[in-house]
Amino acid sequence: MSDWFEETLHPDWHSRLKIERVLYDSDTGHQRLTLFENGSFGRVLTLDGVVQTTERDEFVYHEMLAHVPILAHGAVRRVLVVGGGDGGMLREVLKHRGVESATLVEIDEGVIAFSRQYLPRICGDAFDDPRTEAVIADGADFVTGTEQRFDVVIVDSTDPIGPGEALFTERFYEGCKRCLAEGGVLVTQNGVPFVQAEELSRSVAMWRPLFADAGCYLAAVPLYVGGFMALGWATDDTRLRAVPVETLERRFAEAAIATDYYTPAVHKAAFALPPYIERLMR
Repeated sequence: MSDWFEETLHPDWHSRLKIERVLYDSDTGHQRLTLFENGSFGRVLTLDGVVQTTERDEFVYHEMLAHVPILAHGAVRRVLVVGGGDGGMLREVLKHRGVESATLVEIDEGVIAFSRQYLPRICGDAFDDPRTEAVIADGADFVTGTEQRFDVVIVDSTDPIGPGEALFTERFYEGCKRCLAEGGVLVTQNGVPFVQAEELSRSVAMWRPLFADAGCYLAAVPLYVGGFMALGWATDDTRLRAVPVETLERRFAEAAIATDYYTPAVHKAAFALPPYIERLMR
């Protein structure tokens, strides 16, 4: 392997990270999993040549996908995470004492075993929490067939290529709607709109026939280059995106969780979209 990792996800724009040391490089049977160290980002996890997460900036993504829907809802007891085998999303979800169960559905068991061994700074002890249930299954099949109902469904997916492609389909979103409890919220990873515009446009177009309120909110994740990252938002409770900041502040204080990116003020501001992103959802 060269001294530099080059990500080629976008056809007209590549990004590079210096490789200080390769820690792991193997095919899991589902995807090529590589882990290397970088001086600025710490351990960097890639799947099929695309960066998934890094030790240094993962907190932005995981905090915003977990805490925004949980604190907007205000009474979350059951959470489903689709994907997220690195454990970072579970870690943030389980910070909320009111969460009674967190079900993680991951298609690749190897990613969970790998993360427990090589990414303990990201997953912590989330997989050992008694509230955690890890299910090795296809996420689209799970949401279509489960009899469980969840207050929040978090889709912590890869981009819509390879195994992650099934998590950007009408069948999958219909399944997510099916397994949401009344007043529940679906949130998703929806790429960087500046360079992945179609990903957001297509997703929102599929959500709107299913949900009363569908759109996105934003987070600035340093390694996901190209501007703001879009985090999808879909629910039948149109009040949730308008929860007053004072209510969010009270819930955040009661939760007594430590964060490095999320605050109630950031939560509210994340729903303020620039016009170039608004136009993608018309």
